[in-house]
Amino acid sequence: MTERPYAESAARNAAPILELLEREFSSASRVLEIGSGTGQHAVAFAAAMDHLHWQTSDLDENHAGIRAWIDGSGIENIAPPLSMDVREAGVEQGAYDAVFSANTAHIMGIDAVEKMFSLVGEALRPGGVFCLYGPFRQGGEFNAHSNANFDANLRQRDAVMGIRDIEKLDQLGLAAGLHRVRFYAVPSNNNVAVWIRGDET
Repeated sequence: MTERPYAESAARNAAPILELLEREFSSASRVLEIGSGTGQHAVAFAAAMDHLHWQTSDLDENHAGIRAWIDGSGIENIAPPLSMDVREAGVEQGAYDAVFSANTAHIMGIDAVEKMFSLVGEALRPGGVFCLYGPFRQGGEFNAHSNANFDANLRQRDAVMGIRDIEKLDQLGLAAGLHRVRFYAVPSNNNVAVWIRGDET
């Protein structure tokens, strides 16, 4: 049996993210999670919002860990991970009411971030919601010195990575038919940005 991977950050930030998702996903039924990582968020959120069908996804090398969390949870409203590299993946048009992703935009190259937004635009029905959690810059500025250090560390590891400007993400969203409606501050100097597909709010 595969050992369940564990990320302390995922355990720590699940509660504040869930508080917002319960509001943003209250009218949703089918959710796609892009980049399920360890699987901890998926299990926590699907358990708390049993009106949702939660579809996990990630690169193939992370599937065993995600499946281990799902299998150990006994939760029935969560689906095994789809194989998804956003640079190549396709999705059924309008198949989901909501999309969630956490800590992905800053570890992808900007070309992959653009593809992710395009994929979200395809996946969501009109009026569907996209919630993206992570660190962001606003007006070219970091909201904390720790995030500036984190960004420098990311770029040192790989030049394509880095904390994204929310204004740039808004541009990518508009190109994919998404407009941002909310921007929440959450602990550890992170945010949850919320975009809507089409004109519904």
